[in-house]
Amino acid sequence: MVKGLLRLLALAAATSTTVSSGQTLVVNGINDYAAPGFVTAISATADMLTSASRGSDIDLIPLTVMVDSSSQFTTDVFGHFTHRVRTKLSMPARAYTSSIQSQGYNFTGWRTAVPAGSYFIFSSTGEGLKPNTDGSYSILSAAIPGAQNLTIGVPSKLYYTKTAGKPLAGIRVGIKDIYDIAGIKTSCGNRAYYNLYPPRTVTGTAVQRLIDAGAIIIGKMKTSQFANGETATADWDPSTSSSGPGAGIGAYDWLDIRLGSDTGGSIRGPPEVNGCFGNRPSHGLVPLDHVMPLSPNLDTAGFRTRDPYLWHEAAKALSLTSITDNGADAILVDFLSKLQTFLGAPTPTPINLSALWSANAPAAGGGASLSTYLGIVYPVLISQQQYSLFTLPFCADYAAAHQGRRPFIDPVPLIRWAFGQNNISADASVQALQNKTVFMDWFASKVVLPSEETCSDSVLIYVGSDGSPNYRNEYFSAPGPPTGFGLSRVSPLSEVPDFVFPIGQAAYNSTITLKEEYLLVAIDIIAAKGCDEALTMAGILKILKTGSVMY
Repeated sequence: MVKGLLRLLALAAATSTTVSSGQTLVVNGINDYAAPGFVTAISATADMLTSASRGSDIDLIPLTVMVDSSSQFTTDVFGHFTHRVRTKLSMPARAYTSSIQSQGYNFTGWRTAVPAGSYFIFSSTGEGLKPNTDGSYSILSAAIPGAQNLTIGVPSKLYYTKTAGKPLAGIRVGIKDIYDIAGIKTSCGNRAYYNLYPPRTVTGTAVQRLIDAGAIIIGKMKTSQFANGETATADWDPSTSSSGPGAGIGAYDWLDIRLGSDTGGSIRGPPEVNGCFGNRPSHGLVPLDHVMPLSPNLDTAGFRTRDPYLWHEAAKALSLTSITDNGADAILVDFLSKLQTFLGAPTPTPINLSALWSANAPAAGGGASLSTYLGIVYPVLISQQQYSLFTLPFCADYAAAHQGRRPFIDPVPLIRWAFGQNNISADASVQALQNKTVFMDWFASKVVLPSEETCSDSVLIYVGSDGSPNYRNEYFSAPGPPTGFGLSRVSPLSEVPDFVFPIGQAAYNSTITLKEEYLLVAIDIIAAKGCDEALTMAGILKILKTGSVMY
């Protein structure tokens, strides 16, 4: 009997160098995506295919691969199982094939082993499709009936087993759309930029480290234009440059981690309202090659996740050996009393940074108050550095491709760039960097000091979110440069890590729903530079839920 060559397709997101982007199928009422590439080839008789397809005219036949390591899966058990599931097309492990075939059963055989999980058998004749083998990615096209917007194909975790070398195996990650991924375009939140440039040819180091650790990249996540933070109003939705990733990790339980960036607060702001853990790591801890710059002196990479244990593992994978597991520099919190007990710390001391600066100001400060000395450092750096490093080459490339035209850009980045070019001197960033350095040295010597024994001899805690509502159906004044100084600026300007910890939720009476709703209460913890290890402890940190309530 002639045997047909079949292709076994995984339900995970795969990539392809061909035009095909896979198929979406409904199996027992569940939408599944069959990737265009095959994971192995098997052989089967025509009778087997007819039996498996139950006489229907289909090209893709569902198949489940199981692993039995107990050595108790006997012929009798197998026969009983196949009778119960009413199928004649099965794939036993190689060790059972000869003994079962000797008793009159006909079975398929595979060329290469595959992980346990759900697959489709592709029964069409001809050459099979091949997934990318060069490390690049392709757009995954997945659609389901009734969906008015784009849908996301989420790979099954059945195919992945965590190991020491792959601690993030099967973990689903969303990437803020300022990171380059080979084979995929980068938009930086701007349609003109997306249409102008071809797909990237290199994956950024930060993203590649997650891939190397076994993480599965689900897709790109929206950012406000060129990562310039905004405020949501009645007519405008974006809020902070990481609004898309923040909303995604707070809403989708199938998304485990999102990789974002923090220049002035984009890693820390959304967790304080979306109910997740986030951290701005020590500056320079993670390489930012092939990432859109806002200010290289302030930009950092960081995570958001609902699971503090996963946060810990992902941080180690992203930073490689830069994070140590000595336990002495653990920074944990649920409530202040638990934190104090866990750290064995003395009674907390209230601190006023402005007053401390005035009492112990460095000579380089020239007698200026803290708010005056640092008030325009952040807007100067982001406006002038992004304009020279990113805006000018982008506008030049766009003009060359569109007969001298300028691209459409949202008001917020335009206003900031104009501030950097028209309202301050051309070398203002030089003085801003000097002020930043003076503050960084002062903070490390007077506020949170490094320690050889504990890494950080103290931690600075401040309220990130107090549960107060911030309605979006209101109009605000026109946007302007983000001047001023507050506690959220300490981490960017002093290069120290800042961790966001949700500690509860507070009730309020909503003027929108006219019902009692809940808002997040969160605190931030700042440690000395390099003390980025965030160990977890049972009873202190809890895994959070998606949706409108955390617990």
